[in-house]
Amino acid sequence: MAKWTPRHEAPEPLEGPVVPTIIGGTVLWFVLFLVQVPFYGWFADRGLTWWVWTCLAGAGLGLIGIWYVRGRDAAIKRDAARRAAESGDGR
Repeated sequence: MAKWTPRHEAPEPLEGPVVPTIIGGTVLWFVLFLVQVPFYGWFADRGLTWWVWTCLAGAGLGLIGIWYVRGRDAAIKRDAARRAAESGDGR
């Protein structure tokens, strides 16, 4: 088999409201967990408790995601400010 080589440049990553998106997803996972907790016995009787714990894990991982994307967003803004300051000093 021939080695695969790209034929064109990769597109720029899409930027959008990343922090609110991650916060919304985290809240959604936690709400799903809270909705399922009163029915834990029903899930346990059917061997489906993993649904409940998956929602809690999603909320927990979402908290890590919020921490990560807030730091990433701050780093992007710091870099943009540094570049603006450097371009302003060169004039």
